[in-house]
Amino acid sequence: MERALYGPDGFFVSGAGPAAHFRTSVHASPVFTACLLRQLETVDAALGHPDRLDVVDVGAGRGELLRELLAQAAPELAARLHPVAVERATRPPDLPLEIAWRPDIPDGITGLLLATEWLDNVPVDVAVHTPEGWRLLLVNPKTGEETPGPPPSPTDTTWLTHWWPSAAPPNAPVIKEFGAPEGPDQDTNSLINGAGEGEGGWRAEIGWSRDLAWAGAVGKVARGLALAVDYGHLRDSRPADGTLTGYRGGRQVPPVPDGSCDVTAHVAMDSVASAGERVARCAYSLVSQREALRALGADGGRPPLSLAGRDPAGYLRALAAASAAAELTDPAGLGGHLWLRQPVGVALDAVVAR
Repeated sequence: MERALYGPDGFFVSGAGPAAHFRTSVHASPVFTACLLRQLETVDAALGHPDRLDVVDVGAGRGELLRELLAQAAPELAARLHPVAVERATRPPDLPLEIAWRPDIPDGITGLLLATEWLDNVPVDVAVHTPEGWRLLLVNPKTGEETPGPPPSPTDTTWLTHWWPSAAPPNAPVIKEFGAPEGPDQDTNSLINGAGEGEGGWRAEIGWSRDLAWAGAVGKVARGLALAVDYGHLRDSRPADGTLTGYRGGRQVPPVPDGSCDVTAHVAMDSVASAGERVARCAYSLVSQREALRALGADGGRPPLSLAGRDPAGYLRALAAASAAAELTDPAGLGGHLWLRQPVGVALDAVVAR
């Protein structure tokens, strides 16, 4: 997964970038950026409006979010912003000069660290239940063919036991043979769990690598807020077959790790939050994107019809914004993302809109 995503010809470091293959909240609408700008303004106030306000975007794609934040920010705020894009790809030639570009997270952040759909691309191993017990999943990097490998390490097993306790109950089915699905007619379940039709089985994505990545990111914040937004699940409702899948050209595809597609899996957000909490030593907030965006002003409500008579152009603008907000807050879609907010050196209530 590491090589397929971040190797020399990896999905995230070559080509046109992720926006050409799938739609995220950042790409969906400026409404999302407007809400993040309100979050940034809240952090700025909690920090006492410092002369330099950092905003660091981890997994920045081609810098789309930071470009839009700079465009929407009021002049006074924009003058104090220090935007940093963290990405392993090379710097886009048209990126505004005021946006710094680097492959690693800087130290001593005072402001806002953003990670929108970053953690789901932090590489993980997958454990599968076999007649011999848990085994790590091995995948042919060219064909996607799957075979059971060695047992998980003690570290893997400890994480699974604590954070994925529903995995492989005594009566769980076992996987005896593996094979990546082929062709466009495979159903969504087979694309997600990677098994051939009718095979089923119990899987779990071993998430301690993401815990370490997030704890490391939170540790880079001196004062401010670390915010992760991602597809996720919680301890009491882990998906029995895991969530490993692929995306290419706007379509869900088998997760063949050959560099041609995004290979991704949802995030155990409560495990990640616990790891961040040990670093930040502050309470955190974990809510759905629907709840977070509504608190930040994106309610998705239809504008009153009376506005159409008074200001037809204004009505159309408000209608478009409401439509975008509705997409971003749809609990069956982007609104189902989880928002993890971990403050460092400031009170949680000071940086979380309610």
